[in-house]
Amino acid sequence: MEKNQLGQSDIYVSGLTLGCMSLGTDSQKASDIIERALDAGVNHLDTADLYDFGQNEEIVGNAIKGKRDQVILTTKVGNNFNKQKRDWFWDPSREHIENGVKDSLHRLGTDYIDLYMLHGGTIDDPINESIEAFENLKKEGLIRAYGISSIRPNVIREYVQRSNIDAVMMQYNMLDRRPEEDILDLLQKNRASVLARGPLAKGMLSNRAVEQIERKGQDGFLDYSYDELKIIQQKLGKMTDENSMNALALNYVLKHPAVASAVFGASSVNQVDDNTSFNLTLTDDAYRNIQRITKSIQYTNHR
Repeated sequence: MEKNQLGQSDIYVSGLTLGCMSLGTDSQKASDIIERALDAGVNHLDTADLYDFGQNEEIVGNAIKGKRDQVILTTKVGNNFNKQKRDWFWDPSREHIENGVKDSLHRLGTDYIDLYMLHGGTIDDPINESIEAFENLKKEGLIRAYGISSIRPNVIREYVQRSNIDAVMMQYNMLDRRPEEDILDLLQKNRASVLARGPLAKGMLSNRAVEQIERKGQDGFLDYSYDELKIIQQKLGKMTDENSMNALALNYVLKHPAVASAVFGASSVNQVDDNTSFNLTLTDDAYRNIQRITKSIQYTNHR
């Protein structure tokens, strides 16, 4: 699988990333899913301290024992949680970030994190303080690179201007083309990579699109009505066979040069296969046709 440089770092991630949030709490099942992804050429695993209140990190850490050198590991911080009470609050402070990394390292069973990300962010955060924390961790060798997970253009712009982030994780897919408005170009210009999460739009752009639109699209999706979702699915279906919709969706987000990797979730080995077992190249004509079929919507908040 092709690997792409992450920002200006010396990290290279596979074009597909396994998002670990959906792994569940069965350690053996999760290990099988991760093993299948690694066998398929995926080298990048994405988790967060908040997922299952730390248990997800523990499961991922156990699954990669003896394979740490084969894996690019991303985790996130910023939600100060209480595992016993199962609640949390937003905390982007330097103290929490510097303490959070120690807890994540322990749960993951490793002495460094490849990419450490702020798990959210608002324009009212102490942004300079957060950046200072990440820079300190980088100097200490506890992390190799850092970034933010956000869909807020105003926050992304502040980090681009003030910091040396190497990556931004954001929702991006054929139905949610908001990053195309200007954020993708901004990040490319500043040599920060995009990790595109939600590339299958809750499954509504997957091989099971018809079923998932019926289940999850009754009230629409972003600017799309239920009827529009059905029409778009039919038009996209004419561009490929029903077993290649995943490939079409993943290739679409990877087409923009700012995108280093598309982050897909999997709760079964079969879902890993659906997202990695294809050989589809998206032509420029097909790319433009998808843009004609879908909408160029814009962010209305946090501009």
